[in-house]
Amino acid sequence: MSGKPRLTYLNGRGRMEPVRWLLAAAGVEFEEIFLETREQYEKLIKDGVLMFQQVPLVEIDGMKMVQTRAILSYIAGKYNLYGKDLKERALIDMYVEGITDLMQMILMFPFSPPEAKEKNIDSIKERATNRYFPVFEKALKQHGQDFLVGNKFSWADVQLIEAILAVEEKIPAVLSGFPQLQAFKKRMSNMPTIKKFLQPGSPRKPPPDECYVETVLKVFKK
Repeated sequence: MSGKPRLTYLNGRGRMEPVRWLLAAAGVEFEEIFLETREQYEKLIKDGVLMFQQVPLVEIDGMKMVQTRAILSYIAGKYNLYGKDLKERALIDMYVEGITDLMQMILMFPFSPPEAKEKNIDSIKERATNRYFPVFEKALKQHGQDFLVGNKFSWADVQLIEAILAVEEKIPAVLSGFPQLQAFKKRMSNMPTIKKFLQPGSPRKPPPDECYVETVLKVFKK
């Protein structure tokens, strides 16, 4: 093994994409194994690799880690993206949990029936513009710093830029009323590690399509 973290998931965003984002933002190269069949997934379960019979699976530092939140917390701590003390960590956690709630709506969108998609887009827009983005707009405006917590790049910043770009794919003008977030997006997108991740050919996955949805159903649904 090369020593690089090894990620096992589908060849798509899903619950692994925040992990890819965080590793890439930290400047860490990683390898990926893509599940394409039910048999591959069942073999992982049979081999006892998946603690709760679920992916994502990340092999790092001799551990076989599952559960997205645990994986992200470990990576953030390992690469100094988790604040300088418990108070900063708590604030990062609150921001991350909020963003995760918004991203859950994005995550489930491809699986909604065609007749529900327009309504779901409206729900994403309403939540983003009225509940989630105002929090970050206010935080950036009040402390006047480039980053969300402690004026230092953290896991919360990575999660937020991922969420902004994901929502913009569905609602291009979603940041029109948020000048602080527009500036934040520009700053984050120009950070060298993130800029590299946003280039064609990077490990960043495209928006989920019908093929991805079919693969998810094939691998995970009996």
